[in-house]
Amino acid sequence: MEYTAGRPAWQDILEFWFPEGRSLQIDATTHQENWRWRMQGGADSAITSRFLAITDQAAAGELDHWAAAPEGRLALIIVLDQFSRSAWRNSARAFAQDTAALAWVMEGLSNDHYAALPAPWFKAVYGLPLGHCEGPDHLDRLDLLIKLRTAIAAEAPPPLQATYQSLVRQARDVRQVIAAFGRHPHRNAVLGRTSTPDEQAYITKGRFPHLRAFRG
Repeated sequence: MEYTAGRPAWQDILEFWFPEGRSLQIDATTHQENWRWRMQGGADSAITSRFLAITDQAAAGELDHWAAAPEGRLALIIVLDQFSRSAWRNSARAFAQDTAALAWVMEGLSNDHYAALPAPWFKAVYGLPLGHCEGPDHLDRLDLLIKLRTAIAAEAPPPLQATYQSLVRQARDVRQVIAAFGRHPHRNAVLGRTSTPDEQAYITKGRFPHLRAFRG
């Protein structure tokens, strides 16, 4: 395993992506701001400048050994699922790692790596590929994501529960989109897909679940 200053290299990923650290004693407003930064493009420039090479390595399968440890697996999922979207935004490559990220998620759910994660935000980020990766079992995976997020919300400290309840609602909103279209229509142009009339109407409205998170 690679090491940075005497520690696993993947620790740099976790410290960057989770500025709140591990303590459950965190201000709810600060925590929501961290979520917006993570999920709505605020980290794009930092990811491109600091982690582009490591994102390339992960996409090439060169960091698969990180998954031997629960938190290393989480870091690998973050790079494949999130850093790819920042590094290659508005290109098909942004989504090309979704299948690999999903495979690491599913394995980690079965070998207790997910259960070993210490904070609700670790678990919430871990589950993102369940909703992101398109495929024939997408609705089943979204049902699983809703179940996991419901449990996270129930276990979160009281000041943070509203944030995690919003993530439950978001997963339900995503499920409605997939139930209606079988895919994420907002990706169609980037992926060179032709939108159906219903999809185009949805795209025109611009009310995508990933953009409405934390806004009620």
